[in-house]
Amino acid sequence: MINQYEIYTVNLDPTIGHEIKKSRPCVVISPDEMNHSIATIMIAPMTTKSRKYPTRVEIRFKGKAGCIVLDQIRTIDKRRIVKRIGSLTSPKILEVKGVIREMLVD
Repeated sequence: MINQYEIYTVNLDPTIGHEIKKSRPCVVISPDEMNHSIATIMIAPMTTKSRKYPTRVEIRFKGKAGCIVLDQIRTIDKRRIVKRIGSLTSPKILEVKGVIREMLVD
């Protein structure tokens, strides 16, 4: 069962242009009603190579500093998931929600 704010290794290839490539950690952004009912989920990729942007949330995960790249949210088929590797802490969840709200709602 895939849940919101869990982190999975996801195979993002093939990609085009400036889309984030290869297998990498991604945060599940979609709500559990979607995650538990249909064959697709919404994810935000994570990267260790990033500049500070207002659409990115800094994170330390598995000993590495990086960012959750909320400007590259995408919908993927669940078959792209490789394995579960963790989940966000409550403070990071609030930070992610705030950035999404700023980007898409306000």
